[in-house]
Amino acid sequence: MFDPNVIRKDFPILSKLINDKKLVYLDSGATSQKPSQVIEAESNFYQKFNANVHRGAHALGDEATQMLESARQSVARFIGGKEKEIIFVRNTTEAINLVAYSWGMDNLKSGDVVISTIMEHHGNMVPWQQVCKKTGAKLELIKIDSEGKLDQSYFKEKLKLKPKLVAFTHVSNTLGTINPVKEMTKLAHKAGALVLIDGAQAVPHMKVNVTEIECDFYVFSGHKMLGPMGIGVLWGRQEILEKMSPFITGGGMINEVFEDHATWAELPDKFEAGTPNVAGAVGLASAIEYLEKLGMENVRKHDMEIVGYTLDKLCKVRNLAVLGPKDADIRSGSVAFEYKGVHAHDVATILDSEGVAVRSGHHCTMPLHKSLGLSASIRASFNVYTTKSDIDSLVKAIGKVKQVFGK
Repeated sequence: MFDPNVIRKDFPILSKLINDKKLVYLDSGATSQKPSQVIEAESNFYQKFNANVHRGAHALGDEATQMLESARQSVARFIGGKEKEIIFVRNTTEAINLVAYSWGMDNLKSGDVVISTIMEHHGNMVPWQQVCKKTGAKLELIKIDSEGKLDQSYFKEKLKLKPKLVAFTHVSNTLGTINPVKEMTKLAHKAGALVLIDGAQAVPHMKVNVTEIECDFYVFSGHKMLGPMGIGVLWGRQEILEKMSPFITGGGMINEVFEDHATWAELPDKFEAGTPNVAGAVGLASAIEYLEKLGMENVRKHDMEIVGYTLDKLCKVRNLAVLGPKDADIRSGSVAFEYKGVHAHDVATILDSEGVAVRSGHHCTMPLHKSLGLSASIRASFNVYTTKSDIDSLVKAIGKVKQVFGK
């Protein structure tokens, strides 16, 4: 049985006291907490297997290399890709920058169009702004409707511009909206575009299969899915990655080096210059194993229950306005809201005094907040260890905001 109250016991930090109160951690969208299994897997690597990979002519180096490649196999299996198509990076942002500069600088020119959306995290907007500025291409942003969903008619209209690439999020980190990625990918391909999907907020909460989605690039971070910080993944179609120039050059990604030129290694090494974060990859593989044992169908079911319960409770709070869709079926991972008349940072500070950890600010989505007429919002975000009791504690702590500000 999937029981978050039992699952919590695997997460040491959740027994921590904040201001002499039990920690209620509702900031998993920023980073998830880590189970003991993941912490121990990373520690075990450093204690028993630590060595540099690929080039060592000794047993320890071979073991470290095997562990790195085993982690790559785990990631490939988890998202339905090929091992050669799994590129280890630091995080989602680095993965997007890799595509923006390695593919974008070679394939975009003046007059070309890149399409993204107003709901994007800055990590999937700013790199395209910069590359468009350097190449002369134009960035077009898809609007949202009154429910917080992407305006699909507007999207179809923009596709008439024949974009070279469409980059959009699978799940909005602010609105919680689950976008129809498979349908949007099909439309984009029909218009002749490649598709990059930011899966940072999707992979922790639902089953993702890149082969079924049929996108061209899919990116995500380990630390949001119970894994370590400093490890992320770029998945890309092999035939596209093979044609792309390397993002970072140096050791580990070369085939041969001469005095005046160099040739590149095969995938995935071509995009993994320098010493990789092997311990992080091992920790990520452990997180994947943990999620697979829980079952991603169960993870998604729990996520919907928590999101639905949160929506129900918060929509009943006076002076509070929930952002995004009100239907838990098309949301995932979080619920952001505005407490009218009180700044988001003040709300978060009061909640923290009650042991409730939430995120306040623009959540790296300034254009989205501006379009909503907001400078900031409060976001409660969840993971497999979140309980309905946590949400009750949130609502109770919000009551203190009313006491302090009289609103």
